Amino acid sequence: MWHAAVVIELADIQAAADRIADVVVHTPTVPSPGLTELLGVPVTAKLELLQRTGSFKARGAAAKLLALDDAERAAGVVAVSGGNHGIAVAVMAGALGVTATVVMPRTAPARAVEVARAAGADVRLTEDMAGAFALMNRLRDEGVTLLHPFDDPIVLAGQGTVGLEFADDAGELTDVLVSIGGGALISGVAAALRARRPGVRIWGVETEGAQAMSQAIAKGGPVEVPLSSIVTTLSAPSVSQLTYDHVTALVSDVLVVSDAEAVRGTVELAEHAKVWAEPAAGCLLPAARRVVERMGGDARLGLVVCGGNATVADVTAWAGRFGV
Repeated sequence: MWHAAVVIELADIQAAADRIADVVVHTPTVPSPGLTELLGVPVTAKLELLQRTGSFKARGAAAKLLALDDAERAAGVVAVSGGNHGIAVAVMAGALGVTATVVMPRTAPARAVEVARAAGADVRLTEDMAGAFALMNRLRDEGVTLLHPFDDPIVLAGQGTVGLEFADDAGELTDVLVSIGGGALISGVAAALRARRPGVRIWGVETEGAQAMSQAIAKGGPVEVPLSSIVTTLSAPSVSQLTYDHVTALVSDVLVVSDAEAVRGTVELAEHAKVWAEPAAGCLLPAARRVVERMGGDARLGLVVCGGNATVADVTAWAGRFGV
């Protein structure tokens, strides 16, 4: 176990939960007979893919938007995204009457671009994720209010409301698996669960070619990483000091799986859990098998099924590419 200072406390997450209660969904937490049979240990799923905008990102976006002062609202917001954060910011900003600019790389899912534009956001496309972050920073410097996907305590606390609900609604758990992009979701979930259920182990999951957190841990702090994973919704060019500190303090380990394994997990979630997830959630299943191997048959797993914004065409194409 690593150790570092943690800045988000249970009170911060509870305050975020109170702030966003009227604009987000308290998503279901359900035992999964299908995944229990598949993995050989009891599995409970937090179905955050049923959240508004199709992912947990609506929580952090709403928490930040509702915390803005009048001048920040008037300036409008800018967000960078590989897909889900952009959708969430566009939809929630539109609902709350705030002008939004969303910057995405051209590799972002076409559906994410379409949904963000339909919600009224000004969507700007860049050649790659590094360019998207650069444009976001330039617009911030010009006076637009930044709504960062993970380097913001308010956003992190908003994402932590997933963990608050999981702690309240799940039965007995020994191990909870959470996907990592920039790290706000796992940071918030870990902070909430460790406060409510101190004995639960938290495991992060990344895909090869989107390894910002595992590389940060290896190097002793956030570093820029090359991005090559198909899982654009997990593809942050680096984590933040904020999320790095939370993960090193609260998370047992970060597991890395291949894109092919993530796509196979997506298909397995459809076939066995009966939920249509994206590879950012599909990656949890190969990682869950490793956790069971490591911790033994007494494990009781919780999976945060973080999003479902992949089209049938997307998953079919990936499955064909990887021979799944």
